[in-house]
Amino acid sequence: MIPLILFFLLPLPYCETCAFSGFIVSAPGRVIAFVIFILAAMTDLLDGMLARKQGLVSNFGKLVDPIADKLLVLSVFTAFVQLGRVSTFVIVLIAAREFIVTGIRMVGVEHGLVIAASWFGKIKTVFQIITLCTLMFEPIMVQWINPELPFIGYGQPWTIPADILIGITLLLTLFSGLDYWLKNKEMLAGTLKA
Repeated sequence: MIPLILFFLLPLPYCETCAFSGFIVSAPGRVIAFVIFILAAMTDLLDGMLARKQGLVSNFGKLVDPIADKLLVLSVFTAFVQLGRVSTFVIVLIAAREFIVTGIRMVGVEHGLVIAASWFGKIKTVFQIITLCTLMFEPIMVQWINPELPFIGYGQPWTIPADILIGITLLLTLFSGLDYWLKNKEMLAGTLKA
């Protein structure tokens, strides 16, 4: 679903003036990207709930499910960097946390441990998804309020709610990464000594 989300979220390269690119950066294109994004997030949530309910939780699932979350979130945040709405600083911090946590998980596998997503990490993912939904809907809401305003009008008062959510998301991302490190620092220290 990620390629479809990006397809309806970003204008076509080398064709910013094409009619289809105009559709993509309009409200209908953004709504389609939003719906596909919500479906992707919901299928990930339902997959985890069904696996736990039916007792089908596996080590493979514990490793692969967080990777699916990361790909979805990083892809869409990167799209907003390309659109000029999110700072590169944000995506670098989110990606750094994800790589560090993945590294901790890989060290855990070497020690025969499977480090599942923590509740802190799950809250972080929920906030990331809420933030991305807000970013997707931001220009649509602006056009509903005042159709005279340009569709892409960042740096205005109406961006404040999403900016606050980006800040909260960054804090949760950093704190959840710190939480993984603190919970596994003895294992990591043992690896460094070995």
